[in-house]
Amino acid sequence: MSLATAVRPAADEYLDYYGKYIALVPEADAVQALECQRDLMMPFLRRLSEAEGALRYAPGKWSVKQMLGHVTDGERVFAYRALRFGRGDQTPLPGFDENEYVAGATFDDHSMLDLVAGLAAQREATLAMFRGFAPEAWTRRGEANGHQVSVRALAFIIAGHGHHHMGIIRDRYLKR
Repeated sequence: MSLATAVRPAADEYLDYYGKYIALVPEADAVQALECQRDLMMPFLRRLSEAEGALRYAPGKWSVKQMLGHVTDGERVFAYRALRFGRGDQTPLPGFDENEYVAGATFDDHSMLDLVAGLAAQREATLAMFRGFAPEAWTRRGEANGHQVSVRALAFIIAGHGHHHMGIIRDRYLKR
């Protein structure tokens, strides 16, 4: 991996909507951002109790467990897009409806430790994939959900999406 290619993406490398996630990432290097986030996020999540996992900050909102499952699903989807585009696959990829994914899952039936373990395993797989990319893969682009996105933008989106939802868990669910 080359720092010159795993750097923060330019604004034309992603849909404006994702700028809010990318802005939450303080690191300039994508892999470092994902590693630092893992090192902060996993210990915090492992300390959450089953009762905290069941919390909803308002009626009709996801539980902490569902939020955690959503973060894992989102990372899977974004990483898959990065794999396809990083390998030069130009097949347009569809979007996904996160609400349908959560509704179709049974996250509340799983233990917090199992959900955290699933996210940790996904993050390790994500990191292994990004670490293995050739320098030219980072700037490749493809179409997802009708919009162009670069591989490096997807790496920053994954990290920013994690930061976004960790903030929601702290501020709305746990008020910490």
